[in-house]
Amino acid sequence: MLSDRRLQWASGILAVIGLGIAGYLTYVHYFALEPLCLTGGCEQVQTSKYSEIVGVPVALLGLVGYALILGSLFIKGDTGRLLGLILAFVGLGYSAYLTYLELFVIDAICQWCVASAIILSLLTVIAAIRYLRPEEQQSG
Repeated sequence: MLSDRRLQWASGILAVIGLGIAGYLTYVHYFALEPLCLTGGCEQVQTSKYSEIVGVPVALLGLVGYALILGSLFIKGDTGRLLGLILAFVGLGYSAYLTYLELFVIDAICQWCVASAIILSLLTVIAAIRYLRPEEQQSG
């Protein structure tokens, strides 16, 4: 079974990758660039009316979310594990909503958004394992 320390490292690596993706999309947004895209739908998603919430780019919200998840890994004990789980779960829920919009409303798929959704799924699973496992298995 994986130790808490290894799960914490895995979460950290995933959060840093998520930061990279969200940072890239935030950069693309603010500099009005066309995102690199293999799926052909990234620009359509990035420029849709759903790409901002009251003027704040969704990519920036993702950047903040990943930074908070990363920060939660430095909080010891149940508080840090619970905070990480809540943040990952909220991120996953919002990512699921955005994926729904891509598939059924915008009718375009953004590879960066899919990658972020996968990362948030993995982060949520790891955070749940870290939070729900017995205390004696969390040390190490």
